[in-house]
Amino acid sequence: MAAADTELANFVKEALMRGAARQEIASALLGAGWPEAQVRAALAGYAEMEFPVPVPVPRPRHYLSARDAFVYLVLFSTLGLSAYYLGSLIFQLIDVTFPDPALQTRGGFWGKDRIRWAVAVLVVSFPLYLYLAARTASEVAAESSRRASRVRKWLTYMTLFAAALVIIGDLVALIYQFLTGDLTIRVALKILTVAIISGAIFIYYLRSVSGDEAEA
Repeated sequence: MAAADTELANFVKEALMRGAARQEIASALLGAGWPEAQVRAALAGYAEMEFPVPVPVPRPRHYLSARDAFVYLVLFSTLGLSAYYLGSLIFQLIDVTFPDPALQTRGGFWGKDRIRWAVAVLVVSFPLYLYLAARTASEVAAESSRRASRVRKWLTYMTLFAAALVIIGDLVALIYQFLTGDLTIRVALKILTVAIISGAIFIYYLRSVSGDEAEA
């Protein structure tokens, strides 16, 4: 706990011990310039009950376990694999639908092999991601203290960061291809694919982070 928070908690405790009303304490602190959120949190740290001294309210804390670290690492790893190979699969389908004459000399073997590999990875990784995502969501809903998991927060923000970089790079590629006059239907569809996949991930986890902050 920071020194300012400790000072605030001690003041609230002392004021409650002297019989001051909670509204009076809040008004005094707000008048002194303390942020309303900190004032509410400090007052919520003591139970509203009749007792000779203020009774502190327990603050549940979730201590990170090796099991949580393992689950979240697998969760976000399967998300990355699913996103990458979904894009790869769509890229190959675009190449088949709109073939590039300059690349036809390579033959169709490598394209078909990439499609099979992408499908194989998605069949394993995507259902596993959905299962872990649903399981962790139910655990967080049942025990709100799990929202404080540091691994969960770090990996979520790292995912947001990676998705944001991909979106920015995608927009740069779109503008560059447009300026050079090389914006073909194949290129446009691939850029759109990257934008949809990365954008969906970014929006989903941004809402997750916003929900955690609102809950906190």
